[in-house]
Amino acid sequence: MKKTLIIIPAYNEEKNIGAVLDGIRDSQPDIDVVVVNDASLDQTGAVALRHGATVLNHTFNLGYGGALQTGFRFALSKHYEYVVTMDGDGQHDSSSIKNLFEAQTTTGANVVIGTRFLSGGYRMGPARTLGVALFRYITRLYTGIKFTDPTSGFQLLDKSVFSYLSKGDNYPMDYPDANTIMLLHRKKFKVVEAQVNMFQRREGTSMHSGLKPVAYVMKMMLAIIMVVLRRD
Repeated sequence: MKKTLIIIPAYNEEKNIGAVLDGIRDSQPDIDVVVVNDASLDQTGAVALRHGATVLNHTFNLGYGGALQTGFRFALSKHYEYVVTMDGDGQHDSSSIKNLFEAQTTTGANVVIGTRFLSGGYRMGPARTLGVALFRYITRLYTGIKFTDPTSGFQLLDKSVFSYLSKGDNYPMDYPDANTIMLLHRKKFKVVEAQVNMFQRREGTSMHSGLKPVAYVMKMMLAIIMVVLRRD
């Protein structure tokens, strides 16, 4: 396997991050891991260190996208060829990383998005289901490609992509989902999907709980409009 870094953005994940890192060590012992501790208010950074990860600490909370961008810049500085992005809440099954690489090898894609929906076994609440359906429609309308899981944060990116996303405003600070797929398509990067295993969150509160999906949809629609209006 080519030199690869797993990037995990984490905010207040002390109850989950240890098990996530242990799972990665068991299934992917040859892949390096960096946890970007996005100014957590708990012991996320300390737990990640105890479980063997390199930890990058933010002084201020930058958001999910900002934490990933920090990871991309670290990967560039250490000359990694690929990065895999995973969440710190235990939803992403690290044993599925092999599926992402198999898809990349077969298709030559620059980005492989891990989808939880091709097997038909993953269930969401009604608000999230509606949001995903909306973004499926929008990304297909814009790209001509059917993406089943445009909100998945479980992805494989090659160096050309994470180098581009590490710069300036090429990556949003909060929610890099359907808008980023559209931007990468516009920039002629090849994006495909591969089936992965995903689980329900282990502990704590999801970023998509309560009324948060409504705010997410509104922000994402604004971000999509900005992609459409971009001139570069």
